[in-house]
Amino acid sequence: MHTPADSIVAYLRAKDGNRPHLMAQAFTDDASLAMLVNTGTISFPPLSSGRDAIAEVLVRRFTQTYENVYTLCLASPPAGQVATFTCDWLVAMTEKASGAVRVGCGRYDWCFSPRSHLVERLAITIETMESLPSRDLDAVMGWMSNLPYPWCSAEEALNAAPALDELGKVLEYIDAESVRTQLA
Repeated sequence: MHTPADSIVAYLRAKDGNRPHLMAQAFTDDASLAMLVNTGTISFPPLSSGRDAIAEVLVRRFTQTYENVYTLCLASPPAGQVATFTCDWLVAMTEKASGAVRVGCGRYDWCFSPRSHLVERLAITIETMESLPSRDLDAVMGWMSNLPYPWCSAEEALNAAPALDELGKVLEYIDAESVRTQLA
């Protein structure tokens, strides 16, 4: 039986691997996407309606600009057939045109269909997105590719992070969210 966790994994595999056909395993036909971008270093349309429109924004257009994409959910997968799920995320990628390394973080808020357990609504909050020089590619990609994919604890991501000043805002956000989660 398909679970909400399966839908999340299908979405990440579609986006990170440039596989738009996998969006049918993640989203309902009439799904909606809301994007809240709290940084000026990346942009997305604020709303998208329908699986095809979401695939256009999050897979097709995204992979025209970025490659080497690794997205981690900084949580354990949702257990069972939950209706909603919230988790922090961490992403790293490279810009195709310049070779710059991008590292960002934020929050996913998922709502699932009670019948299919596909995503009906997704809100993505982008808290920060940092741009690092291409010389940091090996350090960042070595870090991300050695973390458990796609479910990783915030602590594990923090402990394995390379010592790069440009990651400061990202790591501060992850650390603060990790502390809030532990206190909840």
